[in-house]
Amino acid sequence: MKLAQLLGCENNFKDLEIKGITNDSRKVEKDFVFVNTVGAPEFDRDAVEKGASAIVTKNDIGFENTVLVDNPPQAFATMCANWFGNPAKDLKFLGVTGTNGKTSVTYMLKAILEKAGKKVGVIGTNQYMIGEKVRPAINTTPNAYYLNELFFEMKQENCEYVVMEVSSHSLIFENVYGLTFDVAMFTNLTQDHLDFHGTIEEYFLAKKKLFSMCKTAVINSDDKYGERLLEDIKCKAVTYSAQNMADYTAKAINCLPNQINYKLLTENLTHISVNTGGNFTVYNSLCAIACALEIGISLEDITSALADFGGVKGRAEVVPNTKDFTVIIDYAHTPDGLKNILKTFKECAKNRLIVLFGCGGDRDKSKRSLMGEIASIYADYVIVTSDNPRTENPTEIIEDIMKGIPSSLFCGKVIEDRREAIKFALSIGQKDDIIVLAGKGHEDYQIIGKEKFPFDERVIIKDALAELK
Repeated sequence: MKLAQLLGCENNFKDLEIKGITNDSRKVEKDFVFVNTVGAPEFDRDAVEKGASAIVTKNDIGFENTVLVDNPPQAFATMCANWFGNPAKDLKFLGVTGTNGKTSVTYMLKAILEKAGKKVGVIGTNQYMIGEKVRPAINTTPNAYYLNELFFEMKQENCEYVVMEVSSHSLIFENVYGLTFDVAMFTNLTQDHLDFHGTIEEYFLAKKKLFSMCKTAVINSDDKYGERLLEDIKCKAVTYSAQNMADYTAKAINCLPNQINYKLLTENLTHISVNTGGNFTVYNSLCAIACALEIGISLEDITSALADFGGVKGRAEVVPNTKDFTVIIDYAHTPDGLKNILKTFKECAKNRLIVLFGCGGDRDKSKRSLMGEIASIYADYVIVTSDNPRTENPTEIIEDIMKGIPSSLFCGKVIEDRREAIKFALSIGQKDDIIVLAGKGHEDYQIIGKEKFPFDERVIIKDALAELK
């Protein structure tokens, strides 16, 4: 492909044949174009030394075939789309953003659309799906090159819809620049990623960018940041609520450990049943329903799909076992996420609610004590352990968590080794206890230092229960 075709414009540069495109100077090969999305001039020089035939950058380093642009990340997104033949123009996009619930909403929408006979691609935290084909997830929303590669495959496989989790990072880094979403959804906003954004306000403003890229917005009007979005955005907006009147409202809600039921109020009342427990499932299903109805899917297909919906791996996932207690794996890794899962199961626990959790290293430290406090309030027994410590000292992470738990309220145990902590949690399980393992969810690894080690909690639970026989 010629450089001008790749850039989508004419400019003062030599129009060369390009053999590849990357924004990672380590991956540059001869006759590649390098796009410096980070900005450091040393990356431009590295790319030139490795044989780049052109660089797209903000920096004039004296290289003869430099294309100077004001916004390299946006240029990179445009170039990646052109490289793959602009596959997005033949697809319909449904994007969901927010702190919690994104993965569940995307999987519900996948089930609904497939019930309606549509072929669907999914991009999100758990995995990427092209119809029934599965790719491992690198990031919640991958970079523009991989994103367009996925779109190209989806087009080749005749997908009609792409259901995407859209992270705040991807919006800041312009990964989804140039896309138009038929529907963009907002679930909620609570504390997370402050190590990256700095403040909750900056976090909100990053999420808000999605709603300048959509035709219709579906917004949780029970969330205070959802209310702010409604005041600010200019596109068509519809609301959903489980507390107040909205365009899509849940009434007569009945939440059980493994099922929710409610009446959906639109123009009429419709019974909704989902085989996943928790008040958060009410909100997630309302979001998916509102989106589906806005794009013309029938209520019959929606209710049927949700009634058959089997849940999402690592989201309030019940792990089968032969004991007389229940074991739940959940991805809750934020204060609000932990509160939601614990509150849900506290309300239906016949005996004790036991929670095991830690906090990730090299991430927002301010949420650690908050999660400790929440665990001590809602759980009867708290096991504080490690999560993905990364390059931080696990002991210091646990100390940060414990700052939020008054010593007089701490009923539990600190066990740094997560595998041993899980074994201990199962060993103390009593009849009708609910044991929640929070934080890892769908992950089948643990990051210690800069390495990933195999760590599937389902396997660990199975092995530990076998030892208890």
